Amino acid sequence: MSFDYDLFAIGAGSGGVRAGRMAAGAGARVAIAEERYLGGTCVNVGCVPKKLLVYASHVREDIRQAAGFGWSAADPSFSWSAFVANKNREIARLNKVYAKLLDAAGVEHLEGTTRLAAPHQVRIGERTVSARHVLVATGSRPRIPDIPGADLGITSDDAFFLDALPQHIVIVGGGYIGVEFAGIFRGLGAEVTLTYRGELFLRGFDRDLREALRDEMTAQGIHLRFQTDVTSLTRAASGRIRVQFDRDDSSEADQVLFAIGRVPNSADLGLEALGVKLDALGAVVVNPYSQSTLPWLHAIGDVTNRMNLTPVAIAEAMALVQTLFNRTPTAPNYENIPSAVFSQPPIATVGLTENQARDRFAKVRVYRSRFRPMKQNLGGGTEQTVMKLVVNHADDRVVGVHMIGTDAAEIVQGFAVALQCGATKAQFDATVGIHPTSAEEFVTMRQAVEEA
Repeated sequence: MSFDYDLFAIGAGSGGVRAGRMAAGAGARVAIAEERYLGGTCVNVGCVPKKLLVYASHVREDIRQAAGFGWSAADPSFSWSAFVANKNREIARLNKVYAKLLDAAGVEHLEGTTRLAAPHQVRIGERTVSARHVLVATGSRPRIPDIPGADLGITSDDAFFLDALPQHIVIVGGGYIGVEFAGIFRGLGAEVTLTYRGELFLRGFDRDLREALRDEMTAQGIHLRFQTDVTSLTRAASGRIRVQFDRDDSSEADQVLFAIGRVPNSADLGLEALGVKLDALGAVVVNPYSQSTLPWLHAIGDVTNRMNLTPVAIAEAMALVQTLFNRTPTAPNYENIPSAVFSQPPIATVGLTENQARDRFAKVRVYRSRFRPMKQNLGGGTEQTVMKLVVNHADDRVVGVHMIGTDAAEIVQGFAVALQCGATKAQFDATVGIHPTSAEEFVTMRQAVEEA
């Protein structure tokens, strides 16, 4: 059969753009369609603007500690409107960068709502085109709870465009988005309450790091309400939002942010009409090579709900191009993928948690270090750093690296290479550290605190 394109990607986020560029580089005729903005969630309402907010929210603390280093600074003031304007300018610049990348690769960029019309056929507006392979890379969206008054709340998408900084915000949810925005708004001066229905937030991360973050957030004045759920929102006489909790008490806030998870963007694409299998959450079901139940239809990124991280979507895209256009069937490797939570202080981790390692191996050794970093000592801060290594006793291989503290993400990214290479604890011990740094602690921990 003759097709208009070899690959047609629906969604110009990180995964879709990378797949389009790499496929075009392999000689394929490629088009990509996007109905909102280039770069997807990560660039526009996710990783990038969130990290900018994290930077902004930590300036006050940096200035407070400056006196310990001999600097005198007046009490700082923050302009939310100035930050939002500067942030919007930076995002617009990145949108143009993505457009240039697509143009340079020879990928045709189409704007508009896209639907699957028939096998191998895609409709954009009034235009229908054909493609040998169609890629769904539409990402995900924040989930809204089914409670009375939910329309009074906002999601992370909305948080980047608020007209003003709230004086008091209630954040519902204990995942990474919830704890990140709790640190952001508290650092910018807001009163923050975080509620989570579980007994401790960040389920799936190492317990020591979760507990350390709980203590740090409490010390910062963030009100943590665990084993608590929000049952309804109403507009109070004061004009604020009344938040009703399941413990028969309530609170008033200027904003309520729902951070209770995300939903795959698979609706209204025409998938079900063509017989594409979706799971209970609406995620596209794919095999290890990102192929759906239709041989010509593929999906990557959050819409598949495998491991919802931007770098993972990019890795899935590159594996798919190898499979489809370079005659090298490649399945993404989900082992030892590092991740970070840009809480305050930040968390970074790679490999197995202590509990996961104990479930997998007969015997493990655990190395742990807790200290107050040098900068905190002189600056008058109280923030603690916790670093942890998990080792499989049978072969001495390091199977988990975990950290909470300043620059955690920058430090753990390097150690992720070591885990990918199968480094042993003896090799960690043989590595000379850089002094004085926090990172050197990972190669100087000699005595296991637990061995079982």
